[in-house]
Amino acid sequence: MPKASEIKKNAAIEFNNETYIVKDIERSVPQGRAGGSLYRMRMYDVVSGRKIDETFKDSEMLTLADLIRRPAMFSYIDGDEYVFMNTEDYTPYNLHKDSIAEEIQFINESIEGIQVVIVNDNPVALDMPTTVELEVTETDPSIKGASATSRTKPAILSTGVTVQVPEHISTGDKIKINVEERRFVGRADK
Repeated sequence: MPKASEIKKNAAIEFNNETYIVKDIERSVPQGRAGGSLYRMRMYDVVSGRKIDETFKDSEMLTLADLIRRPAMFSYIDGDEYVFMNTEDYTPYNLHKDSIAEEIQFINESIEGIQVVIVNDNPVALDMPTTVELEVTETDPSIKGASATSRTKPAILSTGVTVQVPEHISTGDKIKINVEERRFVGRADK
């Protein structure tokens, strides 16, 4: 049983006899408290999709739920459902767009390293790779002589998400993006 401070995003925990997927974690250190951090977790019920926010002390013990991660790739969109296919046995997994709203912004057919999180035989979440490679579809023209460490400008990527990139990046470039931080990491290898 891990402590609340050891829980990561997309972990499955059992709380109040329900199974939840942790979607977001905020750590705070209240003033005047003797040494204890608080972890506010936004969680979604894997059965109903109901959202709850719960705060735990850093040393509070939580129970991890049984979950399985299966390698998958994006296949197609069917209404409000995104369909992913297991890359080992070709099993299709349907996930509602609301349950993967954060991840949708970085998904296209060429993204590798996606894992579908399965709890009680139900696909409930996606585990994305740390970085993804996407193409810049629209940005201001690059500036000749701009250094890699100078100012940034907004760029719209092939999936529609906007991130800040250095001034030397131009439309058509493939770049690496850190998914969790939504941050430019570097040019993609050609």
